[in-house]
Amino acid sequence: MADIGKPDGGSAGVFSVRRVRRARLAVAAVFAVHGAVTGGFATRIPWIQDHAGISAGQLGLALAFPAIGASLAMPLAGRISHRFGARTALRGLLALWTAALALPALAPDLLALCGALFVFGATAGMSDVAMNALGVEVERRMGRSIMSGLHGMWSVGALTGSAAGTVAAHTGLDARVHLTVAAAVLTVLGAVFCQGVLDLRSAPDEHPPPRFTLPPKSALVIGAVGFCAVFAEGASLDWSAVYLRDVLGTSAGAAAASTTAFACTMAVARLAGDAVVERFGPVRTVRTGGVAATAGGALVVLAPHPAAAMGGFALIGLGIAVVVPLAFAAAGRSGDAPSQSIAGVATITYTSGLIAPSAIGAVAEASSLTVSFGIVTVLACGLVLGAGVLRGATGSAGASGGQHLPAGTAALPGGDPR
Repeated sequence: MADIGKPDGGSAGVFSVRRVRRARLAVAAVFAVHGAVTGGFATRIPWIQDHAGISAGQLGLALAFPAIGASLAMPLAGRISHRFGARTALRGLLALWTAALALPALAPDLLALCGALFVFGATAGMSDVAMNALGVEVERRMGRSIMSGLHGMWSVGALTGSAAGTVAAHTGLDARVHLTVAAAVLTVLGAVFCQGVLDLRSAPDEHPPPRFTLPPKSALVIGAVGFCAVFAEGASLDWSAVYLRDVLGTSAGAAAASTTAFACTMAVARLAGDAVVERFGPVRTVRTGGVAATAGGALVVLAPHPAAAMGGFALIGLGIAVVVPLAFAAAGRSGDAPSQSIAGVATITYTSGLIAPSAIGAVAEASSLTVSFGIVTVLACGLVLGAGVLRGATGSAGASGGQHLPAGTAALPGGDPR
């Protein structure tokens, strides 16, 4: 979205405390809707593959297009918010994303599926940047950490969407019907929830952000930390079940349960993460999380029994859970072009999520899955070393060294407590 703008009303251009609290609930609901689209789509990928009549290799090619679309489109989110205002921009971009949920199931062949997934990713990326930027602004006005909880709501939405998709798949419901109905429901919910977000507008004399630009240096440094976390997340989500089955010889059911447990651990840790960040600050939280993730990776690599490996994956999920929310928060508080920084960090993390599963597979093909997760363990160490770049990730004194706001107050645009 555009850099810190002005509200659509209120005394002296200030949002009331109650208004900011409502905005927090609204943006949290938006995060859940965004996650529900991802969860619903993921459950119907097998149906979509069969409907398009494509091989596993062709499916892998098609699944690269969401990240390509997101990476190309995310820089446009700031310009759209500058032009239309934060609320209108988010409402429109989220509606495009929820509506795009219906497209992949309609694709009759590989070419159409690649096009549908490109649009799917582009709308996902732009709405992702817009909602994270609004989340950062609400956090700034509240003066305390909320980004981890917002991303926790995304995880809750993804789990809800995947649960509904699992039921639909189990009953044999045509994915075209399922995803079209889901798209309609989520579009309506998204429009309702967007009514409650802050309506920030750029100053009349503010220049619009460029359509396409390289991320500022601050985003590259912050994004590198996010890269490590998302790589570990993507590797664990996509390969934990395979690791348990192929390396440790566990049953298919237990292997699948490990993936679900990992996702649940991430969601719970993110929902509880704000309190931890408020207590210990982003740097200590991420550094400690990095230690936990590193220990978890080592446990996976050295595990003599499936239960130990499951514990290792749980530690990885616990350790990396708050890193991406804090990376977005730090980008939004960077001194140079917050909207561009958020888009830059989002692009880097999306790229990491794209390459992680294939990179793990390539290393496993050349050596073994154990070596692959040795790489994950090394990247987890990067969280310990790089945690310092997230020092400004929250607005509270304990978290970032900034001004502490009394409970129940909201920050003004200048940073003073109301």
